[in-house]
Formats: sequence, C-alpha cells, structure tokens
Amino acid sequence: MNNNISGIRWGHSVISKLKKIWKNEYVQTSTVIGIIALIVFGFWFGSQSVLNTSYPALAVVSGSMCVPYDGRCDGWSHPFSQTLHIGDLIIVQGIDPVDLISDYPDSDIIIFKKPTDPNELIVHRIVDKEEKDGKIYFFTKGDGNSNTKWPDIPTTYEYDPWNQGNGISEDLVVGKVVMRIPWVGHFVLFMRNGIGLPLVVGLIVILLVIEFIIPLMRSKKEQKQQEIPL
Repeated sequence: MNNNISGIRWGHSVISKLKKIWKNEYVQTSTVIGIIALIVFGFWFGSQSVLNTSYPALAVVSGSMCVPYDGRCDGWSHPFSQTLHIGDLIIVQGIDPVDLISDYPDSDIIIFKKPTDPNELIVHRIVDKEEKDGKIYFFTKGDGNSNTKWPDIPTTYEYDPWNQGNGISEDLVVGKVVMRIPWVGHFVLFMRNGIGLPLVVGLIVILLVIEFIIPLMRSKKEQKQQEIPL
C-alpha cells in the first residue's frame, strides 16, 4: 500500500516538473523547431520510399528542355507548358524501364546518370529505344536542343551526344518526371549558389538571437534591477 502511494506521489512529482519545464518558452520553441525538422526529414525519406527513388524531387538547372515561345525561354512567361524550364521543381518516380514510354513526342521525360559522369544527373526526353542482349537502351534529347524543337521529330544526328552507339543503359535511369511545379525550384538553386546558403544560415542565427538571446538578456537585466535595494 505504501509502495503504491509512493509511486503515485512520484508520478505526480514528475508530471508537475514536466509541466513546469513545458511552460518555459525556450523549451516550447525548441520543441516546435524539432517537430518541424522531424516532419521535413520524415517527408523527404517517406517520399523516397513512396516514389521508389533516391531523388524524389529535383530542381531543373539548365535550359536544355525549354522550348522558346516568342523568343523567350525563362519559365516565367509560359509556366504551364509541357516542357521544363530552369527553376522548375520536378517530382520523380522510380519505374521499371520496361514501362517507360518511348513513343515520341508523347514519350516520358527521364532522369538518368550521365554516362561520362555518373555523379551528374540529366533530365531529357526519350526519343527512341532499343533492346540489346536483354537490356534496354534509351536515346534521349533535350526538348530545346538542336534545330529541331519538341514536338517535331529530330534526326538521329540531333540526339544527345552520349547516345551515339548503344544509348543510355536502363541501369543509368533514376526515374521519370511525373509532375513539374513552376518556379519553386528557384529557391533550391538559390541555396546552391555562393550567397544563398550563407544568407539563410545568417537569417536563422538572427532569428535565434531574437527568440532566445535578447529575451534572456532582458530577463537577467530585469532580475538585477529587482535585486537592487531602493
């Protein structure tokens, strides 16, 4: 009986201490930041699982897929066209190469590792494919590259230069584009340049100073003023 009473008292004591800690605004802010970070990382790794690829979202960094309209190819003047522009955020889905559509011009836009540099990803459209020794090879082209723009049919000489010969092996294919979100990718590109990341880090530091350091200094100052005898 005494053990039960002691246990109840201990439980009440722990709950009381936790409530007191939670009332601290710094603890609340830190908890919120932690929850936001958990959601962001959870969403990223969850997307990798659901979309079956290590690259569920990418920013378009070159204009090779952009077909000019009225001489412009900036993505701002025609954001909802069927090709891609610099600053687009693309959603990528891993897929069995057998299921990729190669019926140009209605073929899939795929993401693949560049044969000459596996660390670089290329986002181009399939223009043709062939099967050799049980493996599929894709021939690709940027919609805006060469004289023939999508959806006109290009000659084989206008295919991507690394397509000469076998083409892109199915082993190099990361996935296909299933959605494009105009403009959002510009934030990712901004983070990648020499100014973007330091600027964002600086803003975070300023927010932390405003949220934590300044209130703490004010609190200490007020406490000292109260301790000074009149």
